[in-house]
Amino acid sequence: MLRVYFLHHRELLSELSRCAYETISELMNAAAFEESGFRPGMVSVVQTFGEAARFHPHVHALCSRGGWNARGQWVPVPYLDHRMAEELFRLRVLRLLQNEGLLSEDRLRLLLSWERSGFSIDDSVRIPAGEKYTLEKVARYMLRSPVSLSRLQWTEASAHVLYAPKTSHGDPSELFPQLEKIDALEFLARVITQIPEPRRHSLFYYGYYANVVRGRRRIFQLSDQTVSSRNQRQEEEPILSPARKQALRRRWADLIRRVFELDPLLCPCGGQLRVFAFITEPSLIRRILDYLDHKASQPRAPPQPTELQ
Repeated sequence: MLRVYFLHHRELLSELSRCAYETISELMNAAAFEESGFRPGMVSVVQTFGEAARFHPHVHALCSRGGWNARGQWVPVPYLDHRMAEELFRLRVLRLLQNEGLLSEDRLRLLLSWERSGFSIDDSVRIPAGEKYTLEKVARYMLRSPVSLSRLQWTEASAHVLYAPKTSHGDPSELFPQLEKIDALEFLARVITQIPEPRRHSLFYYGYYANVVRGRRRIFQLSDQTVSSRNQRQEEEPILSPARKQALRRRWADLIRRVFELDPLLCPCGGQLRVFAFITEPSLIRRILDYLDHKASQPRAPPQPTELQ
């Protein structure tokens, strides 16, 4: 019932994310016994799609299991009541819509009187410290595309789309005959509604992870150092060992692999490539490209006869 407000007022999606952070922050502050300057960290992504690309605004968030006090000390929070979080989050979202003039006081009271609110919070996922692979897997899930091509089948003759549910297992093609057909234009309209507006962010950092807070920490760290030590650190050039240089090059290749899901250091013949140097001068890059174009345009010379003795 409330999704239509976020469909026609996309600027409220960022406020939906803030409601999630304020809910977590309030509950964690209470669990930390109002520690002075207590601030948790949270990274959230607003997703607007549900099953079969239907419009379903919700928030995925990575939250610290605790926070940092005013002295920068870590304060763990072992437990939070997710039912209380659900009630508090619902109230914040309803108040948000009321303050925007989208909900009247009577409609607000009606929604609060419902036994089943329609809101839900799932905090069952735990990522232990040091589990980088699990953290990366969850982060990729938070930023995933609204449509998976492996679950999609297009029938041109009937102009329908078959979309397998994400809970299915095995070969999706075996499930397609059992699924409900979706009109192609209807499915296209669902996908279009997931396109964000220009210059609208869907990724947010809050609390200890916020850009402003991180910038203040850097300023405080620099203020604790003397001017001479800063100048000395700026003048000294770090000497990288060959092993360190190779590790940095592998990091570059690893980033490309994560984004494009292709290994740039894998040769088509199956061997492993090696980076010798990075060319950054535009003039030199242009000379190399012009040479390759010229070489590709030249016809190959015929083979020369060989005199056998």
